Amino acid sequence: MVRELTVDLGTRSYPIYIGEGLLADITAYFEKHGISKASPLLVVTDDHVAKHHLKPVLDRLAEGGFTVVSYTVAAGEKSKSLAVLEDVVGACLQAGLDRKSTVVALGGGVVGDLAGFVAASYMRGIRFVQIPTTILAHDSSVGGKVAVNHPLAKNIIGAFHQPEMVLYDTSTLLTLPDRDVRAGLSEMIKHGLIWDAEFTAWCEANAEKLIGLDPEALQYGLYNGCAVKAAVVSKDERENDLRAILNLGHTIGHALEAVAGYNELQHGEAISIGMVGAAMLSVRMGNPEEILTVTERIFKKFGLPTRIPAHFDTEAIMRAMMHDKKFSEGRMVYIIPTAIGKVEINKNVSAEWVREIVDRLKRED
Repeated sequence: MVRELTVDLGTRSYPIYIGEGLLADITAYFEKHGISKASPLLVVTDDHVAKHHLKPVLDRLAEGGFTVVSYTVAAGEKSKSLAVLEDVVGACLQAGLDRKSTVVALGGGVVGDLAGFVAASYMRGIRFVQIPTTILAHDSSVGGKVAVNHPLAKNIIGAFHQPEMVLYDTSTLLTLPDRDVRAGLSEMIKHGLIWDAEFTAWCEANAEKLIGLDPEALQYGLYNGCAVKAAVVSKDERENDLRAILNLGHTIGHALEAVAGYNELQHGEAISIGMVGAAMLSVRMGNPEEILTVTERIFKKFGLPTRIPAHFDTEAIMRAMMHDKKFSEGRMVYIIPTAIGKVEINKNVSAEWVREIVDRLKRED
């Protein structure tokens, strides 16, 4: 069964296809969406994904009459850099990509962000297809945010560039390591926490099935997570207001990733800690204690971290937050849960309160 969602952006609307074995029909999907066979395609992937999925994708596209080349980057957040961006653009030039070419992101969030920014900037913008191969990418592949990192701040160099489609073959997820599965599910839980209490409860009740990659549970969870992201992006593409709620847990989370050098914590692990911090901040502001209790319980059930490693320096974390796009004049724009399944955008959170929470996240077991 193929589940389909639409990100409704008028003339730039696009579908999200979710199902098992979709890559076997990749040529048909590309033809349906008018991907040019006359101009070269560039498939960007990483060295982990390439081992499992690159050759079948290249072979099927070539058999379908597409001119296709590939570029493989090192797996991990460090590939989201200006230096790697320059290398991929060089590959575009060498392959002869033109204004009618398409960049295809085959991989997780890092590959999607990098390849998407290549597509957004090459010749001032060419077409782009997302083929996510991680659970985490059910969030990052939808919505058109593309970027690379600066050593001082995550995703600070980027653009909005919507894909032509998101082709989500859930069978690619079967090759994921357990840690990647759990980290990816963090974003699925986030979608419940910001939007849908019933879905949050479903995630908790089905934790073992999701961690075990049960096909039916996985497709249902991914569909609902993508549905939340699609609904939010359709209402606020460029994060003028509502879309900011998708940043629940990301203020602290992004800072932790930067302090860790983008290698000690996975993104989903960093934001699970950040979401617990947001729940602590919520209770500090007078909201029900249940918000923190449920948030901590669900992340522990998924085997995700809920505390900042003790060796992380508080001052370094705060400095990293100063470079965040959500920080200004000693105050922060912060996504605060007000109940399970509901959040508010608070534009006046004291940096000192956040420091208190960071210290608490380091201190408490």
